Amino acid sequence: MLDSIDEWGPEKVVCVSDRRTGMRGVLVIDNTARGMGKGGTRMSPTVSTTEVMRLARNMTWKWAGVDLFYGGAKAGIRADPHTSDKEQVLRAFARALHNEVPKEYVFGLDVGLTEDDAAILEDEIGGRGGAVGTPYALGGLPYDQLGVTGYGVAETVDAAAQYIGRDTASLTVSIQGFGAVGAATARRLADLGATIVAISTSQGGLHNPDGLDVEQLLKERDRHGDALVNHYSAAKPIACGEEITVPADVLVPAALQDVIDDHMARALPAAIVVEGANLPSSPSAQEILRERGVLVVPDFIANAGGVVAAAVAMDSRTSGMRPDTASVFTNISTKLRAGTHDALEMSARDGVTTHQAARHAAQLRVAEAMALRGRLPR
Repeated sequence: MLDSIDEWGPEKVVCVSDRRTGMRGVLVIDNTARGMGKGGTRMSPTVSTTEVMRLARNMTWKWAGVDLFYGGAKAGIRADPHTSDKEQVLRAFARALHNEVPKEYVFGLDVGLTEDDAAILEDEIGGRGGAVGTPYALGGLPYDQLGVTGYGVAETVDAAAQYIGRDTASLTVSIQGFGAVGAATARRLADLGATIVAISTSQGGLHNPDGLDVEQLLKERDRHGDALVNHYSAAKPIACGEEITVPADVLVPAALQDVIDDHMARALPAAIVVEGANLPSSPSAQEILRERGVLVVPDFIANAGGVVAAAVAMDSRTSGMRPDTASVFTNISTKLRAGTHDALEMSARDGVTTHQAARHAAQLRVAEAMALRGRLPR
């Protein structure tokens, strides 16, 4: 971990455990020059410190990329999110981080956690200050229920299409992952007139070049979860991974990280890639896509709808009033469309990948804040 520290951070890495529940977890606070550490909390059997450090750094760029005043942070729990002991593990994790939460970090939602889990974390911490993304009945802003991240992903698809003079209603789209982000992306893109031709879940994929019935898919997801692919008959079943290479104008990777390597970057047929997941492509793959003329909207812009909502939720933690959800969607659309346009413009102007262009802009903001706080060498 010491060898991983660079000029940006991380500022703090806290590893915690609990013998009774078997809980093992980590909190990474990457950079707080622009505000306190804020980022989601994930639960997975494969969570590692390195993974959480990468995600925390991504949050640093995500907050700065949309010009919101929080710092990059992330937390992870190495456990099966479907375990019957989930509540006990969550409570143990919250207790172990009582020195850091909510003073230095506030829990949020990521892979493996739901709004109900956020409510448990909030209860263990005490008061409404320790977690965001909590249920509406507790005065929270339920990200997954509202589909804020997927909504933002779809808005950036529309912005990228406009940039190259395409009408979103003329686009075909393939979505990898049909969880909270992928499903909400599909719903919003369907509203914008796009044709969803392929989706995938952990149990397989579906492809229909004439288009999938998004409303029916959403109903099957509510009934069967990832097994929805076994209950939708109006499409050809495909193996996981094939959704990346089916003919489509737009690819939205909205599942896990590291799915677009150099081989996939050369093989995928899409003209636009919008990264709904965190860290779905490698730097070398991004360069290959740039050389091929494929427009890429970076993850820390495309899926930043969640951080816009989180900023509102952070302000609402001590308020007796419910957050205004309509203004959340307006802010997501405004900020993410602007970020998409700027990244594409800078990439074309400077001859660099959109990741490099958007990250450079974010770095300038973070560096300025570090300098103003006296955190840089003189």
